[in-house]
Amino acid sequence: MKKNLLIILLTVFSFNTINAEVTWNISNDGTLTISGTDMPNYYFGDFSNAPWLSLDYKDKIKKIVIKDGVTNIGGGAFYNCYNATSVTIPNSVTSIGQCAFKHSYNITSVTIGNSVTSIGKEAFYGCIYITSITIPNSVTSIGDGAFNQCSGLTSITIPNSVTSIGDYAFQFCSGLTSATLPNSVKSIGKCAFSGCEVLTSITIPNSLTNIEMSTFSGCKGLTSVTIPNSVTSIGNNAFGYCSALSSITIPNSVTSIEEYAFQGCTGLTSVAIPNSVTSIGDNAFSGCENLESVSIPNSVTNIGYGAFEGCTKLSSVVIPNSVTEIQGKTFFVCPSLISVTIGNSVTSIGNYAFDGCIALNSITIPSSVTSIGHDAFKDCSHLSSITIPNSVTSVGEAAFQGCKGLTSVAISNSMKTIGKKVFYNCGLTSVTIPNSVTSIEENAFYGCSDLTSVSIPNSVTSIGSQAFSWCQSLTSITIPESLKSIGEYAFYGCPATTVTNLAQTPQEISYEIFSEYGTLHVRKGCKAAYEAAEYWKDFTIVEDATTGIYAVKGPAMISEDKIFSISGQQLNKAAKGTNIINGKKVLVK
Repeated sequence: MKKNLLIILLTVFSFNTINAEVTWNISNDGTLTISGTDMPNYYFGDFSNAPWLSLDYKDKIKKIVIKDGVTNIGGGAFYNCYNATSVTIPNSVTSIGQCAFKHSYNITSVTIGNSVTSIGKEAFYGCIYITSITIPNSVTSIGDGAFNQCSGLTSITIPNSVTSIGDYAFQFCSGLTSATLPNSVKSIGKCAFSGCEVLTSITIPNSLTNIEMSTFSGCKGLTSVTIPNSVTSIGNNAFGYCSALSSITIPNSVTSIEEYAFQGCTGLTSVAIPNSVTSIGDNAFSGCENLESVSIPNSVTNIGYGAFEGCTKLSSVVIPNSVTEIQGKTFFVCPSLISVTIGNSVTSIGNYAFDGCIALNSITIPSSVTSIGHDAFKDCSHLSSITIPNSVTSVGEAAFQGCKGLTSVAISNSMKTIGKKVFYNCGLTSVTIPNSVTSIEENAFYGCSDLTSVSIPNSVTSIGSQAFSWCQSLTSITIPESLKSIGEYAFYGCPATTVTNLAQTPQEISYEIFSEYGTLHVRKGCKAAYEAAEYWKDFTIVEDATTGIYAVKGPAMISEDKIFSISGQQLNKAAKGTNIINGKKVLVK
């Protein structure tokens, strides 16, 4: 009598506080029976105040029976009901509320009545022992996280009535091997099947227009996917780390492949990108280490940052004329990449774009390119020659660092600076620096041990620290008249037996500029100044340097047929301006 009275009192209390229209009792065998009509929402901020979940009753519940007549299962109604093993939901129920059975992890079987239209957010979240569940034809929506972490679930059939599957709906259902999605489904939320590691096959319905972010990411057992013609975009990380995926068919309806879409799909060997695609997102195919070939159509205008980073077996690529920028790390560490064709519309090559492409032996940079980013070709050790077109105005730090096979380079006449470490540790044997360059920055040619000669033009005003350090084959150096400053260790480690300095006033230098002090050639009348200058005086100074320019002044010395040097030597006829006559520069004024 006392027990019945307590149940009645609790029921009245429940009714008065949360407008309950249900009654309940727990039998001696642990069966919780719910009767009535409308079940209220019991869920408030990761807590349920359902009266049968109090400490006095929760542990006793082994089985849940909801009687016919109950119209809905309230939010959190059986939240964390961890000893219950089975649930029967009658045909009178039309909705299962948020977190209704969340963390009731010992439930092994669920029967859902034929009148349920919606399965709420996280309704069965964490029910790890449910092995199968039948979703009736009445259901139109499966809420966010509805079956998240139901790791015992092995298969699921979604009926034709369902139009939407929410975010994270089946995420981390690690035992799920197959899923059938009907054509009625118009939307599948982000991460809906992510982490379903043994899912081997899935049919994407023709009604779907977008594959959302991470929808199938981490489905390591998925071997092939056919994307229907209805799909227009493949979302961020949609198939990321589907490592068994060996083939993918991308239809002509797709216009964008978003960032990380196929990242880490190590089983992919080839990809055909259709002519409809205009954009390939950042890191879209990064880490596809077995990808050997990819076809990029002329429709593509954007290839994202790191799009093919770490595609270690990719051997060749053609960048179409539609692309205007090679972004940073696009082909970063693609060590098998031998051949690259860059389209004539590319204006910039980004940071680390080809860094680590050790097999790349040649590349043509088109005249459309205006800038090359830092580390762009770093450690391309088989690159033997490069022409930097006159369109290029800037080359970033360490752009060609470690290109040990690079023996020659043609530097753009538009460059004003040779930046830090640009040719650091390269295999250059000679280099001509154009007259446009005004500064050579620190470590620019550091460690170019095969460099035997370098021509520094009269436009250069500064040479940075260690710019030519350890160029161990550089035996002669000519310093132009324009040079105002020389950084520490600029020529340290160079066995330069001959140094020519054309400046009339010696630059201020420190003792570490040169590691050896051989013969210094200076212009006539400058020897005394160099003998008085700190560290320059340590050279053996010879006053015989010449600028190589002979001035020819005044009309009196220029006849119609012949001209003469200041010394009176007759030279070939020349126009006014700088001329090359008998191998010498001649300035006719």
